Amino acid sequence: MDPRFEKYAKLLISVGINVQPGQTLVIRCPVDKAPFARMLVSEAYRAGAREVVMRWGDQFISRETYLHAADEIFDTYRPWDADMLNTLAREGAAFLSVIGSDPDGMNGVDHTRMVRSSRVFGPAVAEYREMQMSDKIQWCIAALPEEKWAQKMYPGVSGGEAMEKLTEAIFSTMHITADNDPVAAWRAHNDALNTRKKRLTEYRFRSLHYTNSLGTDLVIELPQGHYWEGGNSRSAKGVAFNANMPTEEIFTAPKRDGVNGRVVSTKPFVIGGEIIPTFAFTFEQGKIVKVETADPKHRKMLEDEIGVDEGACYLGEVALVPYDSPISNMDTLFYDTLFDENASCHLAFGASYPTVEGGADMTEAERLAAGLNQSITHEDFMVGSADLNITGLTPDGREIPVFVNGNFAF
Repeated sequence: MDPRFEKYAKLLISVGINVQPGQTLVIRCPVDKAPFARMLVSEAYRAGAREVVMRWGDQFISRETYLHAADEIFDTYRPWDADMLNTLAREGAAFLSVIGSDPDGMNGVDHTRMVRSSRVFGPAVAEYREMQMSDKIQWCIAALPEEKWAQKMYPGVSGGEAMEKLTEAIFSTMHITADNDPVAAWRAHNDALNTRKKRLTEYRFRSLHYTNSLGTDLVIELPQGHYWEGGNSRSAKGVAFNANMPTEEIFTAPKRDGVNGRVVSTKPFVIGGEIIPTFAFTFEQGKIVKVETADPKHRKMLEDEIGVDEGACYLGEVALVPYDSPISNMDTLFYDTLFDENASCHLAFGASYPTVEGGADMTEAERLAAGLNQSITHEDFMVGSADLNITGLTPDGREIPVFVNGNFAF
């Protein structure tokens, strides 16, 4: 195996999840990536982990289940699976997810089965999800190359060459080279993101106004006492970690009922094994009231997703990413949100991160009162473009250019 994978494993354990001596680490990984998972396990124990709990995934088995299992199982869940996640989170475990799958791997699956499964399992793991969304526990998502994913990204080349290209692309986004120290590189990267999020927080914007030539004209109010996050976060115990690797975003929560206007997506949206090329949402008082797509099937899929629960049709995240970001400059569509969201400003429908003062310790009712959305889902979609302009309105009525022609104005 390429020796850079050893650097990658060390980076994820020491910076991404930052496992602490005596801490339990839960790793979820595709079963066909077992050699890398073993590297992660070894690195975790070298870092002093108390125990490493493995949770294997397999896209083929998931597909077969959605295609052929008895219909009634999608309206139930296994209590022990939910209990495991809730209990481990309660005990202070850290959660590392390694992804890497075929973007078309769920084509042909009845999407409503996935939605029904989410509706029953989401509430069952509410404790785990709340601790994750509020950064009370360490968590990290990262990716490994996969052959069908590579061929989707690089059509017309051999499988081996496509895998090499995807591997290089992933290492590039992760600041890993054959002769550098990626841990030091990531610390410098986090410092730069932390500086920018501090400046955005100091403006205390009342709202952001998005416009571009595609038809986006959207005003997003921000809750009182909001702050911006990005780079690394800190758990309830003060442990620094990176929830997403790679990451280029600075983000906060919108005011639940304060979003009005129309926004047009700028990159394909991958969900339920389907790729939706583009779509538009229209908002009134925070709620999505209209979905536009070229294909009626895709419109139905999006309507199902924003109908998972009461909060799914409201925004939960506002994220700023320069059009001139390193990942955007690669001019490569990854067909995976983890990467594509770091090449574009994006929004998310569903749950908010509690990015208001004291938000992490608020009850659900208090978060709603503070303007934060609640949901069992959280789905990012890209809205950045080369001509995207964003203007911030300050509490004293000043209009501050935040983005001009796709990039930060400051």
